[in-house]
Amino acid sequence: MSTDLPTDSPTPSPTCSPAPSPSGSSLPQPPGVDLNTLLIRQATPTILLRVNGESMQGAGIHHGDLVVVERSDQARAGEIVVARLAEGFTLKRLVCHRQRWWLEAAHPAYPPLPLPEDARDGELWGVARHVIRQL
Repeated sequence: MSTDLPTDSPTPSPTCSPAPSPSGSSLPQPPGVDLNTLLIRQATPTILLRVNGESMQGAGIHHGDLVVVERSDQARAGEIVVARLAEGFTLKRLVCHRQRWWLEAAHPAYPPLPLPEDARDGELWGVARHVIRQL
């Protein structure tokens, strides 16, 4: 019985295996992190949304990131919010200029959008609390 690979099969690539766990060892174990405790203040109205677009790059939020959003129709000036507009949902910073609420992008290519005063045209939908990015 030959142990050679046939010439038409791909060459196996090197793989990395996880380091063996020192079971029974006296090495201290790192403390675990409970993501629910760390990222979520109110479990029921909190969801994860995936970012689609580049309008918030200047705030460190990139296309493909996940944002932890607390569902709320209340927010403070300066917070990053999710708003429902006639065109769909958007993620922007909430600002007040001349006694009017605006949704500002963190990218110069995107102009500010007025937050509609009539709920039929749009509304504040939630407040972004954290960003999760895959490495």
